Amino acid sequence: MKTLRLILGDQLNHQHSWLDKTDDSVWYFIAEMRSETDYAHHHIQKVLAFFEAMREFVEHLKEKGHRVIYYTLEDSSNQQSVTKNIQDLIEKHGFEKFGYQLPDEYRLDKELQSLCESLDIETEAVDTEHFLTHRLGIDEFFSGKKTYLMERFYREMRVKHNLLMNGDEPEGGQWNYDHSNRKKLPKNETPIAPKVWNRDVRSTYERIQNAEVKTIGEIDPKHFIWPVTREESLELLEFFASEMLYKFGDYQDALHTDYWSVYHSRLSFAMNVKLLSPLEVVRRCIDEWKSRKDEISLSQIEGFVRQIIGWREYMRGVYWAKMPQYAEMNALNHTAKLPDWFWTGKTKMKCLEKSIKQSLQHAYAHHIQRLMVTGNFALLAGIHPDEVDAWYLGIYIDAIEWVEMPNTRGMSQFADDGIVGTKPYNSSANYMHKMSNYCSNCSYDYKKKTGENACPFNSLYWNFYDRHKEKFSNNPRLGMAYRHLNKMDSKQKAELLETAQNYLQRIDEL
Repeated sequence: MKTLRLILGDQLNHQHSWLDKTDDSVWYFIAEMRSETDYAHHHIQKVLAFFEAMREFVEHLKEKGHRVIYYTLEDSSNQQSVTKNIQDLIEKHGFEKFGYQLPDEYRLDKELQSLCESLDIETEAVDTEHFLTHRLGIDEFFSGKKTYLMERFYREMRVKHNLLMNGDEPEGGQWNYDHSNRKKLPKNETPIAPKVWNRDVRSTYERIQNAEVKTIGEIDPKHFIWPVTREESLELLEFFASEMLYKFGDYQDALHTDYWSVYHSRLSFAMNVKLLSPLEVVRRCIDEWKSRKDEISLSQIEGFVRQIIGWREYMRGVYWAKMPQYAEMNALNHTAKLPDWFWTGKTKMKCLEKSIKQSLQHAYAHHIQRLMVTGNFALLAGIHPDEVDAWYLGIYIDAIEWVEMPNTRGMSQFADDGIVGTKPYNSSANYMHKMSNYCSNCSYDYKKKTGENACPFNSLYWNFYDRHKEKFSNNPRLGMAYRHLNKMDSKQKAELLETAQNYLQRIDEL
């Protein structure tokens, strides 16, 4: 039976069972499309990474003997959407069957379901064979619960896949070493330079420019730094396991002006387009820990495993359990627009300047920069979650909606009303000073709450809790904050709130 199989740009799984054997009656279709470049304003490095990875994957398929139809953006046959391209190919080539791997984004899932309903040939949808749980696994696991506690799910994954287990008990007798993963980078600590590539991508860059795709961010097309093949991705995994893992856990929350990735693996793009699988990543790192227990403490490897089989799988599960309603949630009724400087980094707040400019330069920031710097500010400033979503989805190379949205709307902005987190993740300037060197030589004084050059995070923090006291004052995890707020001298409180309002009114000038 003459079969057409669609492979999307984030389904570049070399190990998928579809590819186990060649069949002359099966054709694979991969395409660069305007429907994918234009639904958000993506970082130029993100668009380019997808295009390069797709092209390399096409070459891999051809080398293995598979038949491939590949459309570049400017191809005259390209209809620029999944539906139109598939319909056109079936009509032109007489395919008798259409197959696809289940998409990880809700919009594409609905589009492909609708497409299949309209076709008069046989269709099938198969799993991507990448994740450790099926789409609705989280929903079933937390059936009847309002809040989905990640820790419970994480422990289940550890047991199910026998990761860092000693029989029925966790290795070391403790499930979670998060308390050991919150160290500031010492002054004499110099992280090893991140492994980067110097791929010449000028040809692909010029094609994107000629097509007038609207993008954000910076790029040096002569020296593209991200891995886009499975071989390169495995090299990056090896580099992380052998050179970075031994200090990852300690400093995974650390922030520093001189080190844009500290000890982080930067494997997220490779994993999210499925060049690497989560199990092979964590198992390789566990093997490294086992062979170097005298150098790599249990807290280092546990912190990494938790990120991959805990948070990553958990966020995907929340996304599929709660879509499409999740995309509309705004539990705190935030309505403000994102400051213009989120797109330039031109702000006097050093923490935000560094995090945003780094994001524009590298299409990357680690999870604490995203959560406790840019996300923290957006939450305290009352930015509409749609605005925050659009920024995060566009600016990061690893941002695909299934992982971006629950991290943004849920973990970062509390727009989901506590499905992901039992309290908002926010802080005053104290956290920034504790975890970074960002406060040094800043135009604002992290110690000052009011008055000239007072750090905006301080007044905005207390303004947030005052504004939302009806919602949060009875939250047991926020008792200390509200006790402090309630005991605050009325004059001091009035000055704090006035300072916050002043900053919010001239937010584009901060």
